[in-house]
Amino acid sequence: MKRAFLIKYGEIALKGKNRRIFEDVLVKRIRQALDSVDGTYKIERPRGRIFIEPETGMDELETIEALKCVFGIVAICPVILVEDEGFETLAGQVVDFFGESFSGRSLTFKVDSRRSRKNYPLNSMELNADLGERLLMAYPQLKVDVHKPEVLVRVEVRDNISIYVREIPGPGGMPIGTNGSAQLLLSGGIDSPVAGYLAMKRGIKLECIYFESPPHTSPAAKDKVKKLVNILNTYQSSIRLHVINFTEIQEAIYKNMNPEYMITIMRRMMYRISEKVMHERNCLVLVNGESVGQVASQTLTSMQVINSVTNIPVIRPVACLDKLEIIDIAKRIGTYETSILPYEDCCTIFLPKHPVINPKIDKAIEYENTVDYEEMIDRAVKTREVITISLNQKEFDI
Repeated sequence: MKRAFLIKYGEIALKGKNRRIFEDVLVKRIRQALDSVDGTYKIERPRGRIFIEPETGMDELETIEALKCVFGIVAICPVILVEDEGFETLAGQVVDFFGESFSGRSLTFKVDSRRSRKNYPLNSMELNADLGERLLMAYPQLKVDVHKPEVLVRVEVRDNISIYVREIPGPGGMPIGTNGSAQLLLSGGIDSPVAGYLAMKRGIKLECIYFESPPHTSPAAKDKVKKLVNILNTYQSSIRLHVINFTEIQEAIYKNMNPEYMITIMRRMMYRISEKVMHERNCLVLVNGESVGQVASQTLTSMQVINSVTNIPVIRPVACLDKLEIIDIAKRIGTYETSILPYEDCCTIFLPKHPVINPKIDKAIEYENTVDYEEMIDRAVKTREVITISLNQKEFDI
């Protein structure tokens, strides 16, 4: 009898002939996650299943916590793997495993058996009935409930036989890297880290871009963003952060633009810079934390005017979530407390009293044409600071 973890996945099973490619990436992400766990292990992949078999020194709870951060995993099931030595041996192991997990408790249960190996002498229905009978004989306080059991005892008959009674939810989604790379506009607020998390959940590998405006923004604001990246690394393990000095452009906007259009034009400049960085890094899409109607630059009209400076696709994962829904996710993934720290980013300085909510493209272009921004944009791209932040990197002083 060996202890292991059965890893269940969802959408990957629907990938047909490409399924093996997605499984390979998932296993790679599992290995990366387990690098932070003490001990050794091996991974087996028998016919559409992934088993992680601890060999030495692995703590079960620590291992489960690491696996709960791997996108693509739908459930983590602690199992025992047993050899086929006949029904009597199997029944004894099911009884012992149940007692170990739920000793002395009065519960309702159901046995759910799956016989993939058709030469096994009992079919699934017979296994359910006979194993249920043995459990009732061993633990008279139990009751059978086939509709809503408190405990579902699962038995899978393959080359080996696996038995498990717990199914711990994973994060779901797709393994990171299976859907290409993207660049996240990371502001330091609540919304953009959540947008990054949701993009990663769909298998997108992230790089981040942050616009600072020293001396108007403080070093603490940049450290705050670094910490947010480190939290997102819980799911990706390493993220490249591009830090753009936006001071020259932002001061030019402030001195020369109609105040109502300052935010619109500032965002258009950010998109232009982001597009250049994306081309260098082979990122396919831009991700941001815009939520429809939340602020003046996030009305549909504003999005259209801002978007018009680029042909690159822009993904807005939180576009149709309200603020409370976004906050709930931020708290769950651990970014909320950092996001609310009171350090201004460049989007909140020089903020006009009455920003336009329905800007016109021709007006935005007219205002932009009063200043030659091309050299400033190129300079911002070329002089950017690039930081690679890895999982469990030291905490940042903020």
